[in-house]
Amino acid sequence: MGISYACDYPPGVASLARLTAPSSGNAGEGPGPDREMAVVQAGLSVYHLDLDLLCSRQPDLIVTEDRAAVCGVSYAEMLEATRRLLGAHVEVLSLHPTLLQDIWDDIYRLGEVTEQQRQAATLLEGLFARVNTIVAESIMLRESPRVAVLGWADPLRLAGHWLPDLIQLAGGTDGLCRPGASAAVVEWVRLQEYAPEVVVLSPCGYTLTQTRAVLPTLAQLSGWDDLPAVRQGHVYAVDGQVYFHRPGPRIVDSLEMLASLIHPDLFGEFLPQAGQLYCRVAT
Repeated sequence: MGISYACDYPPGVASLARLTAPSSGNAGEGPGPDREMAVVQAGLSVYHLDLDLLCSRQPDLIVTEDRAAVCGVSYAEMLEATRRLLGAHVEVLSLHPTLLQDIWDDIYRLGEVTEQQRQAATLLEGLFARVNTIVAESIMLRESPRVAVLGWADPLRLAGHWLPDLIQLAGGTDGLCRPGASAAVVEWVRLQEYAPEVVVLSPCGYTLTQTRAVLPTLAQLSGWDDLPAVRQGHVYAVDGQVYFHRPGPRIVDSLEMLASLIHPDLFGEFLPQAGQLYCRVAT
């Protein structure tokens, strides 16, 4: 019946009513998440909820998420508006995934509340089969390259939460993040000491074109050219709207993408067409 401002998949949802919008008109663009977090800490909302449209739709179920305050309307605001305008009978399901297991659990929870348990179980069965295809190969690898997935370039911010899970399953090593932890700023000297052998830049919410535009920020860092990933040509820019950041069924697409970037000889079949959703950064 309705979606958020950011919902864009599957393509058929584009015609649905959008019940939320960035308060400033350009959330997710410009200076980045630190500015938006400052807005939240000031007691303001980065997004607003269209109350009239919400009332006109008269939903029985509202699904939201409260993993990050800068990603959407807060759970508290959604719950208050629902209780005040629609009544306590309307169910508000707030998802809070931080680990890969949480994503699987949420898919099944959605199946339960929509009385689609069998469909949810079937979906999960297919996703697990794809994950197992990757793991069956990656678990046999003798070497696990050091991987850094960057969720922002200025300041340098790691892509956290379930990314350490994905990196491990894809046959890599993540020595920078703790599984389940939120995306954290990393000092440039720490990244240098870690000496990643694969670097993936995927700013949350950025298209590949937008991601490529921030690459010069990294290239200007003193010692950037000395990183093993740069010397060996294993630096990639990825569409952050599609991969890594959205906790839904396409997280397995992200795993396949990551495995193909870390071990292209083994998982190259999973790479999409270059130039559309990812690109190798010239060194």
